[in-house]
Amino acid sequence: MQTSVDSMNSTAAFAEWVEALSYEDLPKAVVARTKEILYDGVGTGLAATASRYDIGDVLAEITRKLDAGPQAQVFGFPLRTNTVTAALVNGTFGYYIDNESHHPGAIMHAIAVVGPAALAVGERLQSCGRDVITALVAGIDAACRVSYALDGTLLYARGFHPTCVAGTFGSTVAAAKLLDLRGERLRSALGLAGTQASGLLAWVDDDHEHARPFNMGLASRNGVYAAELAASGLSGIPVVFEGKYPLGAAFTGQWRADQLLDRLSERFMVMELYFKLYACCAFIHPGLDGLLGILEQNNLLADEIAAVTLRFPSRGYRIIDANPLRSHCAQYVIALAAYRGSVDFYDILNDQRNDRKISDLERRVTVIGDAGLDQDYPDHYRTIIELRAKSGQTYGNDITSPKGSPENPLSASDLARKIERVTAGLLSGEHLQRIKRMIDDLERVPNIADLCRSLVTDERARSNAR
Repeated sequence: MQTSVDSMNSTAAFAEWVEALSYEDLPKAVVARTKEILYDGVGTGLAATASRYDIGDVLAEITRKLDAGPQAQVFGFPLRTNTVTAALVNGTFGYYIDNESHHPGAIMHAIAVVGPAALAVGERLQSCGRDVITALVAGIDAACRVSYALDGTLLYARGFHPTCVAGTFGSTVAAAKLLDLRGERLRSALGLAGTQASGLLAWVDDDHEHARPFNMGLASRNGVYAAELAASGLSGIPVVFEGKYPLGAAFTGQWRADQLLDRLSERFMVMELYFKLYACCAFIHPGLDGLLGILEQNNLLADEIAAVTLRFPSRGYRIIDANPLRSHCAQYVIALAAYRGSVDFYDILNDQRNDRKISDLERRVTVIGDAGLDQDYPDHYRTIIELRAKSGQTYGNDITSPKGSPENPLSASDLARKIERVTAGLLSGEHLQRIKRMIDDLERVPNIADLCRSLVTDERARSNAR
């Protein structure tokens, strides 16, 4: 597929690409990767609905209050609602346990926003699996490319959450593809997305971990709203990326159109997503791989650690250095992983520092911003971890590509084990396999509603029956 690129009007050029993209344009590897990303996103979203987390009951209650018709499935619960509320709730679930895929360079958790939007709109429209795959690919591209164009590092510096700000365009594009928006209506949808784009990093002060995932719910909901409003004829800003008051000027003071339009239909952002094996900020993952590798390779126990130093690019280390939010606090996460061998969101949400061994080791973890690691940031989160044992022996690891990155990929069995682990106790093995088979065969599914209606956990179904 060929598309013209007018860098003087990136709104029109990008909208032209979105409109023209079809399933037939997608390489087989892109289709396969998109299905893996969706399975991972659905699995982590369902894991967030577990009754041991309070957010599920909160969101179910607000869904019942706002219900306006059974158009789309709410993750986990035997509960259906309108597409907009489903996108809000499922987008919140999609990011809650901090275990979904992400794009490092764009600093973007695209599937948490785009997946719920595509599934909600697709279910209402009874879209086929091929159309949903195309919508997911286009939406993930939009979210990542808008973040690159704005510069996600500058969004962070100004206190904005890139996934919420730029992700709104991802959910808009996914919904617009399914609604078959074209021409002026598609450009209006992008404009309506821009006027709703929001999302503060101030969630670091909410240790209940509700405000953080709510950002994704907002982005998913606002994108569906934007597309549905445009489909109904509401006019939006036609040149949101370059008008008199353009998006870039509002958020970061710049707009890099070349980043938005770079190699459209050649560079698919879904191929660059990282899977997450640990339920915490992605910035900490290379350090965790390095730490656990040192312990395993040298038969060391956590009790033998005297001190740990973690070096991270100077442009981003403040996000994980003694962050008051445990999921983003490298000191806490490193200490937790040393003793537990993994990072589970339950241990993030429920402070484990009552274990004196963990709290003592946390105080002996130092995070340093290293300008020598800045060169490839944020495309790579290169981390150097140094461990000093109580014996006096020192060990080190230098990790650029953690397990789950395209350069260090998960196998199919790795991904299966991850989803089995995070959904343990929520879904029977047979139920989980049924979901996986439908996603594996998504391009042949005639109606996405069949998949969506299977996204009720056994735990919540049993609870509802009592």
